[in-house]
Amino acid sequence: MMPILQALRPKQWTKNLLVFAGVVFAQHASDPALLLRALAGFVAFSLLASAVYVVNDLKDVDVDRLHPRKRHRPIASGALSPAVAWSVVPVLLVIVAALCSWLGFGFMLVLAAYLASNVAYSFGLKNQVILDVFVIASGFVLRAVAGVELLKPVAPETQLSSWLLVCTFFGALFLAVSKRRRELINAGHLASDQRAVLATYTPELLDRMLTIAAACTLMSYALYTIWPATVAKFGSEAMMATVPVVAYGVFRYLHLVRVSESSEDPSLVLLADRPIQATVLVYVAMTVWILYIAR
Repeated sequence: MMPILQALRPKQWTKNLLVFAGVVFAQHASDPALLLRALAGFVAFSLLASAVYVVNDLKDVDVDRLHPRKRHRPIASGALSPAVAWSVVPVLLVIVAALCSWLGFGFMLVLAAYLASNVAYSFGLKNQVILDVFVIASGFVLRAVAGVELLKPVAPETQLSSWLLVCTFFGALFLAVSKRRRELINAGHLASDQRAVLATYTPELLDRMLTIAAACTLMSYALYTIWPATVAKFGSEAMMATVPVVAYGVFRYLHLVRVSESSEDPSLVLLADRPIQATVLVYVAMTVWILYIAR
């Protein structure tokens, strides 16, 4: 069972916490029924993502064996047989389908789009320069959209700001590009063997893309906090106070991209870097205070 659990990559499930954005920013987090739906959406997205990880590991098993870290994954190391790994996938998909039947058709469509984009990524798009990081970023946007869609069957007025979606896209693009840059540096002359698309990137190009993505992330988030619709919804411009926290998180991650090998995996950074952890906690605390206590 342990190799199966490892193949599901539960540490990567932190990415799916974005599903809770809908219920939090719609100011419904105090409603147990809606919070339960968000939790079910988180589980569904996590299991679907795990199914995608298993399929991707099965496809890339030979390449993964050349990677200093990925070679220790259960399938690449031989701890989990391909036959068992394939048998896990339909079980996960059945559970996801059952949850989708409860959470609604809109939520199911978002998950279908996520599955389709990731299948396309695994079987071709991950080797297309620039498109590869765009597909990764779109996955985060779909998580945010899913967090809204799962609420609409019982709270049809729920909406997520378009500015917040733009910010989510650029923030995810920033993480994806930083991951590519660290992969390129860590792999050295073996870059093209470990991931074919790395042969088409250069550190200079990725640095420019990082700068643009970081700037767009901060600007779009700042605009979101002072946008008239946001101010009207929350009753004040208090969310503007969170902008420095977001800026620190972006700059801290930029620092880690330069000095730490762990930044190759954003989920590991979130779990391991104390300043990033503190930034997330401060942001969550400020957001809860502004949206639920101080209003």
